[in-house]
Amino acid sequence: MKNKGRDLTKEHYQQLRQSSCEELWQQDVPRFNNATPRERLDQISVVRAVGVVFSESGNSLQKAEARQWLRGLLNDPEEKIRRYAMVALPKIGSGESEEADLLTLLKKSGSDRETKFLAKTLEKIGGAATLEVSSQGDFKALEKTVQKLQANVARSEKPSEVKLQIVLQQTEGIQIHLRCRTGLESFIKGEFEDKPETLSRFRIIRTMPETVTIVPTAPFSLADLFSSRTFSTASFVLGTVDSPKDKLPLDEFAAIIASPSTQRLLETFTEGPIRYRLEFLFKVGSGNPVRDLADTIFARAPKLLNDSRNAPWEITLHRIPRGYSVELSAKLRPDPRFAYRQGDVPAASHPPLAACLARLAGAQPNEIVWDPFCGSGLELIERGLLGGVKYVFGTDLSPDAIQTTKANLAAALPPSVKSTLVCCDFRDYTKIRGLRNISLVVSNPPLGKRVPIPNLEGLIDDLIKAASDVLKPGGRLIFVNPFNKKNYDPSLKLQFRQKVDLGCFHCYVEQYQKLDIPAQPVEKPTQSRFYKNRKNPSAY
Repeated sequence: MKNKGRDLTKEHYQQLRQSSCEELWQQDVPRFNNATPRERLDQISVVRAVGVVFSESGNSLQKAEARQWLRGLLNDPEEKIRRYAMVALPKIGSGESEEADLLTLLKKSGSDRETKFLAKTLEKIGGAATLEVSSQGDFKALEKTVQKLQANVARSEKPSEVKLQIVLQQTEGIQIHLRCRTGLESFIKGEFEDKPETLSRFRIIRTMPETVTIVPTAPFSLADLFSSRTFSTASFVLGTVDSPKDKLPLDEFAAIIASPSTQRLLETFTEGPIRYRLEFLFKVGSGNPVRDLADTIFARAPKLLNDSRNAPWEITLHRIPRGYSVELSAKLRPDPRFAYRQGDVPAASHPPLAACLARLAGAQPNEIVWDPFCGSGLELIERGLLGGVKYVFGTDLSPDAIQTTKANLAAALPPSVKSTLVCCDFRDYTKIRGLRNISLVVSNPPLGKRVPIPNLEGLIDDLIKAASDVLKPGGRLIFVNPFNKKNYDPSLKLQFRQKVDLGCFHCYVEQYQKLDIPAQPVEKPTQSRFYKNRKNPSAY
């Protein structure tokens, strides 16, 4: 009978979950309020649904009304209803008033189960008042909430941030992992070796799939590190643990994270309290190893506060061949390398990939660049930041993409770089004034993974034909090719080809050069095969 009751409650919640805030508030909440005590228990899913639905779609006034209703339920004579209310409260935002209500209930609660639920809720929304109560030692359930409470107080009173310009003087023993998509390691290596400012501070010691390992050779700042644009993430290797894969050595992880060297690193680069998010990048067994490890770290180093909400640092545990690697990375929001991004569009390029394509192109004077699928403009911008660009052209089917590219270009490049952005099919390039004798065509075209494309191969063929037509002799075509085939056009010579893992599928980063040979007749592109029946022409 209990299981049947649970199933009915779950089914009722799933139905309510599809309701709007207005429907819940005008129909289900009044029905719950006017029900008998027995009926209220049968309709208890309403409380849970209000917490979830109002958190996702409620406006500020609706949330305030729902919050007041849930606060009233904290005084309900039925413990189960009180528990549902305290679980729902944090979802729609709570403050000092709700914290005071929960502390009042904690002091008069006689149920161990209710006390545990109260402690979990206060861990999420509690602040200085709960921290003071926990320090008195009257409530054992609050003992494990101290770290979270301190993080809550730290987050609200003095937000933490990463200091990019501070120079770390003691660099002995430090290793840094620069991670990327498999196949892009050579771009990271080339960028570090080509830039005197990074080459004078860092040395590459190892290159492996997805990872380039560097060590500092002189004092450095995070700004020095993030002057490189081609890596996806950078993390300090705090230490490694040799251990069988079926064993999770939490004490050894904690010793590394709470060590003096790790604390010194965090203190150097952090303004404000040190808050970090802890994550295992592999499947773990039963229990709550993240909580257990965070508690062990806190016991060893009380300055280090585990906090999953907007923490400026992330500590990740990776599996390696002989055990585990413990790593620390700054969670920079936004990434200072790509702070020019005023907006984004669905399926836009990953910024480090755009930077890799730009580096493959290199810097040439008086460059004229065209991106047939400009998206948010990242390829055009990354090439422009290398210098020497005179003019950029961007085309895209999406009006939003054109507007986003326009805003991003204005934020990233100087006014001396002129641009023409046109919302059109790239195959209409002959209608765009000035789009001839281009020195560079660079693009990350749609690959058919996020937006289905009926004839992707035909799209790529037409891209190459268009590039061959507009490029001047010596001009370059650089793009991400989802197909493993070569020799598209006799006027284009393949100069570079690298297989890249773009996440569950492989593509090829390719570079072609336009040869100085008589032009071949160019078949006029048609749209009938590809666009005739498209319902959504706003994306390729």
